[in-house]
Amino acid sequence: MATEIRVPTLGESVTEATVAKWFKKPGEAVTKDEPLLELETDKVTLEVNAPASGTLAEIVADSGTTVGVSALLGQISEGGAAAAPAPKAEAPKAAAPAPVAAAAAPVAAKAASADNGPAVARMAAESGVSPAAVAGSGKDGRVTKGDMLGAIAAGISAPAPAAAAPAARAASTAADAPREERVKMTRLRQTIARRLKDAQNTAAMLTTFNEVDMGQLMALRAQYKDLFEKKHGTKLGFMGFFVRACVQALKDIPAVNAEIDGTDLIYKNFCHVGVAVGTDKGLVVPVVRDADQMGIAQIEKTIADFGKRARDGKLSIDEMQGGTFTISNGGVYGSLMSTPILNAPQSGILGMHKIQDRPMVVGGKIEIRPMMYLALSYDHRIVDGKEAVTFLVRVKESLEDPARLVMDL
Repeated sequence: MATEIRVPTLGESVTEATVAKWFKKPGEAVTKDEPLLELETDKVTLEVNAPASGTLAEIVADSGTTVGVSALLGQISEGGAAAAPAPKAEAPKAAAPAPVAAAAAPVAAKAASADNGPAVARMAAESGVSPAAVAGSGKDGRVTKGDMLGAIAAGISAPAPAAAAPAARAASTAADAPREERVKMTRLRQTIARRLKDAQNTAAMLTTFNEVDMGQLMALRAQYKDLFEKKHGTKLGFMGFFVRACVQALKDIPAVNAEIDGTDLIYKNFCHVGVAVGTDKGLVVPVVRDADQMGIAQIEKTIADFGKRARDGKLSIDEMQGGTFTISNGGVYGSLMSTPILNAPQSGILGMHKIQDRPMVVGGKIEIRPMMYLALSYDHRIVDGKEAVTFLVRVKESLEDPARLVMDL
């Protein structure tokens, strides 16, 4: 008797994944709960463990295959005897593409006539992109909100970019072609690209700047960092202060903590702050939930845990969803100034930058002060210029006088 290996539940709004790699080959022994393969979704990479012990009898979905939730990935046989014939059993299946291709038209027709839901209908009306022209990845070929976002970000309907893609890139010369390397974009990188471009296409994005004197905050950190680490078991960084400063500013300027849904404005009476973390596979944004109810120590512990697990690829999808505001720290890489792109559907993102000594006029005299540029990108459809500037000034005031954070001023 064979045990099926199927795609597990991937998380809210995630309907498909790509098989990144198999750790086992057909015919090899496997142990229950042993990692068998790696799946890559739009947000994270996750491992699929063996549902039973036995022998990997068959791999149905090879590396690079896109699969949906509950799709069959392979099978495990109870003993070693059934493993050998399994690869041969795949030979007849190789001749099956023709019927599948022939069935494409009915599926497309079904997707076109299916009830794709109000969200897809609204996006179709606003963008002019017809769901009938979009390849559906949902159940029974239905077009999902994610399918529509991808089609809108790409330009128009699904077939158009495919036809235009070859002309978008000029052919390399004969001398240069052998020295090039073509690497397929990971699902995470494709999603990052699509979401960033979609944010630019959708929001009326604008950035306002200010600068903050980090002198008092740096002195406070230097004074208490050893005691803080001894008591709380985590290092005292700057991010905890920035999160607290943003939380207080979000309370004063609620529009920056809101989002647009059609013709409605949704104000969030809570602060879920996303903190951008760079990994070797791209940027991920885990969310510090209810940051408005946390102290600096708890925020620092949460961020430190997120950072470690992000680099190890251990973050769950749920931990990267639901943010209401985002903070991105390009300063750790040496960035002096930038214009961060919104993390849709959020209406604001704060960019931190490198701390650099600069000559400043203080009390009529020139002093060398540790300064940082701050950038707030915001959706001008919901946040007015006055609100954006006021928000950034609130953050600046809290960081230049850290006592305000303690006293909730």
